[in-house]
Amino acid sequence: MKAILMTATGNSNVLIEQEIAEPNLTQPTEIKIRLHAAGINPVDTKIRRGGLFYPNAPLPAVLGCDGAGEIVEIGSAVSQFKVGNKVWFCHGGLGREQGNYAEYTVIDQRWISLMPRTLDFQTAAAAPLVLITAWGALFERGDLQAGQTVLIHAGAGGVGHVAIQLAKIAGARVITTVSSIEKAAFAKLLGADEVIFYNQTDVAAEVNRVTANHGANLVLDTVGADVFKASIPCTAHFGRIVTLLDASNLDLSEARMRNLLIGFELMLTPMLRDLHAARKQHVTLLKQCATYIDAGKLKIHVSQVLPLAEAKTAHDLIETGHTMGKLVLSI
Repeated sequence: MKAILMTATGNSNVLIEQEIAEPNLTQPTEIKIRLHAAGINPVDTKIRRGGLFYPNAPLPAVLGCDGAGEIVEIGSAVSQFKVGNKVWFCHGGLGREQGNYAEYTVIDQRWISLMPRTLDFQTAAAAPLVLITAWGALFERGDLQAGQTVLIHAGAGGVGHVAIQLAKIAGARVITTVSSIEKAAFAKLLGADEVIFYNQTDVAAEVNRVTANHGANLVLDTVGADVFKASIPCTAHFGRIVTLLDASNLDLSEARMRNLLIGFELMLTPMLRDLHAARKQHVTLLKQCATYIDAGKLKIHVSQVLPLAEAKTAHDLIETGHTMGKLVLSI
């Protein structure tokens, strides 16, 4: 089968299309999937530059955590699915199990879910990682409640654009940051109540202005340490900040004075640490999001679909940091 292999650590030139053997079922609970699309996520580029998450994992490796496709074979003990089912999932691509930049994959039935009926494969493949990340950050780490205010940084991005919608479904007031008029319009369409141009405005001052100096009950940092630090002055006293990135070595004196709860969201932890109960919760979440999507309450924005052979280009695009929504490889 065709696959994109990460042959070394480095820039996108280390991604090479090659023919490799198709994976086969080895356990009775496994399912073989004909992949139709793979989502591109920033973590893919970080692994490519920094190395596989499993220190003893050999190269070459197939990247890609997000996938969607059609079941073509099932093991003798598979009870939840049948051949022909369309499924989506977040599995593999970290160095141990095969990722989804390939034509086929094999996954245990526990880790997949039926796709939303209203989505095509390309849109479905864009969604799992960002949905699980946004949900975990907002509700499991951030304890967001109806009537509260949340500041979501980079609201036009992959995690940001679904976080806005999930927060609105939960009944929260949403403030978000963007860099352009186009992204502001996009965020407004998603339901954002207030949009701040972070490259033109003092974000903390503006958040405090629109919240009558109360601040946001919850801040979701999808960008990094500088944004995390700048978010402390606009978080309400006794509020919460959740970050997707490293926030170590920061001066947290003001966070302490405000009695802030600080949380980290790394949705890959259940895969990396084999926390099976947590992974099952991820699958349950995908089922819930599928109902939102099929009811028209939640939309996944795919800004560009590229063929599998152009994985290098997709990595280059996402590393610019300016992508709206998601990028997807069509297989």
